[in-house]
Amino acid sequence: MKVNVIFVFILLLTVTLESRGQNRTGNDGIITVDVRKSYTAKKELILQDFMDVEYIKLETNDEFVNQGFVRTIGNKFILVTNNTGDGDIFVYDRTGKALRKINRRGQGGEEYTNIYTITLDEDNGEMFVSDNMTRKILVYDLYGKFKRSFKHRASNFNDGGINRTSFYTDVYNFDRDNLICYDAVNEKVAFVLISKKDGSITKEIITPFKEKKKFFITVSRDAATGNENVVTPGYYRAITPHYGAWILSEFSTDTVYTFSQDYSLRPLIVRTPKIQSMKPEIFLLPRLMTKRYYFMETVKMELLPEGGFPRIFLMYDTQEKALSGYTLYNGDFTAKNEIYVNLASPVNHEIIAWYPLEAFKLVESYKKGELKGKLKDIAAKLDEEDNRVIMLIKQKK
Repeated sequence: MKVNVIFVFILLLTVTLESRGQNRTGNDGIITVDVRKSYTAKKELILQDFMDVEYIKLETNDEFVNQGFVRTIGNKFILVTNNTGDGDIFVYDRTGKALRKINRRGQGGEEYTNIYTITLDEDNGEMFVSDNMTRKILVYDLYGKFKRSFKHRASNFNDGGINRTSFYTDVYNFDRDNLICYDAVNEKVAFVLISKKDGSITKEIITPFKEKKKFFITVSRDAATGNENVVTPGYYRAITPHYGAWILSEFSTDTVYTFSQDYSLRPLIVRTPKIQSMKPEIFLLPRLMTKRYYFMETVKMELLPEGGFPRIFLMYDTQEKALSGYTLYNGDFTAKNEIYVNLASPVNHEIIAWYPLEAFKLVESYKKGELKGKLKDIAAKLDEEDNRVIMLIKQKK
């Protein structure tokens, strides 16, 4: 622990910043980002110029009408749910063909009360359903047969008299025997590897920080009941698969790390000024992380009069070694169609992210002659009431 703390301290002292927003990496390859800057100069990028894109039409039938919220994608299967908390899990094959619907929602020991995340392990033929209400992970086969369950790590955080109980907000398939998880509440060790068999911790991943920071604002609190009214900037990932490694982003520290399969931990991005010195805090969120471009976002923790939080969208170009703003477009539209990177959700090491495309919007664009290529062919056969088409953003071959 002492060695890690000293290393990070030296790292923060030796990183140098350049003026005018053109921050560069040094010889050690570490990127520095000043979260106070606006990065108003924008570059226009076409996604297909640096990434491969695949479109999958999710089959629609009487049993398979859903909101198309993709939970996980493997080589053979896609698992999709609604956002309504109904407990339905829709199993598609990799082409979007509907296979089966599973629902194990309930109060029994083999059932989940809520689906927070689903992690797919195709090698073992299992899916791990994380229930944040019961702080449990329930393991099923891909037909919904219960196999086992285990508890999330037990830890608590006293926040001004409110006792917050931890649960895993991110759960990914790390290797054949372990899951990699993020605990947003734990005050010391946020990232862990846990056993797929029983949930026991096989490794703690130390990303040192002084004080735990919260990614929400408490608007009001009932002293008698402890009930709170909170506002959050929205969903984010603390763990992102990245070309065989994992990007680890804990808001309470100034460093974004990569964690490799050999357990090595290396700094990738250092933010400035120090998060522990800021009030209100400005957080740095890695979003879509490709080989050439790192798309990020800053969020200032204060409420705007019209609602929402102040945000700045920025991008680091690893070839030019420079930061800037950006606008990202889908090249399969004849007119400029922007991709909102904060909607792109990480998947695995092959599929960088998935992105939602609503059927009714595609039908409208098709009728206007705004589509081309494979997306045009898919839209030609769509009905406005069909399930989503999902766009997969993949490594360039």
